[in-house]
Amino acid sequence: MELKPPAPALRTELSRRFGLELGEADCKRAIAAEIAFYRAHLDEGRDADGLAALRLRCAAALHAALPLAAQAALADLDALRDALLASLRFASYADAGPALTRWRRRGLRLVVVSNWDCSLHGVLDRVALGGSLDGVVTSAEARARKPAPAIFERALALAGVTAAEAIHVGDSLEEDALGARAAGIEPVLVRRSPDDTPTTGVRTVSSLSELLP
Repeated sequence: MELKPPAPALRTELSRRFGLELGEADCKRAIAAEIAFYRAHLDEGRDADGLAALRLRCAAALHAALPLAAQAALADLDALRDALLASLRFASYADAGPALTRWRRRGLRLVVVSNWDCSLHGVLDRVALGGSLDGVVTSAEARARKPAPAIFERALALAGVTAAEAIHVGDSLEEDALGARAAGIEPVLVRRSPDDTPTTGVRTVSSLSELLP
């Protein structure tokens, strides 16, 4: 799945909720700061309490990156957190649902492995992919982050297969392809855009529909 551009959505939410009219550049800068903070701390969201605390800290990181006048108008971090969450909108890629359906019909076990907090389960359900999966492993819950072998090993256990019986499909060379290979799993790298950097030594596809004839 993909994250829809969050800066325009944040701009809309700040205007609708607080009457603040910020430029797109200001929103992009603030969102970039929040995303960087989240990526550094996402493993703290391993349960409901941890996730709630993480989201409030993410809102604080967003707040600190906004212009000073906006900071003064946004003293309520709970309200800013709600605006931030409303700005993070995910959608499944067009090829994802059909591919998962085909693979399940072929009898494959399907497990998501992701550097994410515990909310990923709900996100996958909201984009209508959760029902096609046999399991979800997040780095927060596994306490191991890709490319570490431990998170892949937990996914293998959920799928009930050995590394030699599995493939791992992802869009990151280091986290997905090299991480899977270090765990003994055959990697497949997804490069959806023709502008993506070419990769050698790893099987590469441009769409999930290429994986099974």
